[in-house]
Amino acid sequence: MIQIKPVSDLRNKFSEIEKIVNSGEPVYLTKNGYGAMVVLSLEEYSKLMDMAEYRMDEADLAAERDGRRYTHDEVFGSLRRKVNG
Repeated sequence: MIQIKPVSDLRNKFSEIEKIVNSGEPVYLTKNGYGAMVVLSLEEYSKLMDMAEYRMDEADLAAERDGRRYTHDEVFGSLRRKVNG
């Protein structure tokens, strides 16, 4: 289930947010009713960055093979699809 909390909970309910992110789920924080930031565990952030780096490396290798430069959407579209299920 998506966890959406007001940014004030980061200060007032830190241990609750920490428990959620340590279970592997992100917490979306809002400020004045609008999305402000996402809190992730270091492990989940690292996984996300590893996937992004892998996709960029794949795009670089493909570009070397066929001489084509790939757009941002082409490189990260498949990453977004994997992350979003």
